[in-house]
Amino acid sequence: MTTKPDLESALKDAMRARDEVRKSTIRLVLSAIKLNEVEHGTAMDEAGVSTVIHKEIKNRRETIVDAERANRPDLIAEALEEITILESYLPQMLSPAELEAMIRTVIVEVGANSARGMGQVMKIVMSRIQGRADGSQVNQIVKKLLT
Repeated sequence: MTTKPDLESALKDAMRARDEVRKSTIRLVLSAIKLNEVEHGTAMDEAGVSTVIHKEIKNRRETIVDAERANRPDLIAEALEEITILESYLPQMLSPAELEAMIRTVIVEVGANSARGMGQVMKIVMSRIQGRADGSQVNQIVKKLLT
C-alpha cells in the first residue's frame, strides 16, 4: 500500500470534484507528513504516514469533545466527516479475536506468565500490529490474559 501517493492523488480528485472537506482534510495530512519529513530529513515510510494519520484522527476526536462542551453540532459533524475520510487511508483494523490470537502467540513466544512480562509482550505486539489496533485495547487484552 502506498498511502502518500494515494493521498496526493485523492487531493487532486477532491479538487476536481470541488469537495472542500475532503480537500482540506487531505491537505492538512499531507502538510503534517511534509513537516515531519523536513524535520527528520528523510521520506516517511508507510508506518510513519500511518502514525501521522492516527495523530490527525486523535486531534479530530479531541475537537469533538471540545465541540460537545461548547454545544456546537456543526463542528462535531465536520470532525466526524474528517475522521471518516482519514480512516479510509488506514490499514484494515484487526478484529478483537485476531488481536487476542496475536497476543496469545506473543505471550507464548516470550514465555510471560504474569504481569511482570507485560512490557515485553506490549513491545512486541505493538511492533507487529503497526497501527491496526488501538494501544489501549491491546493493553486491556494483555492485562486480561496475564492476570
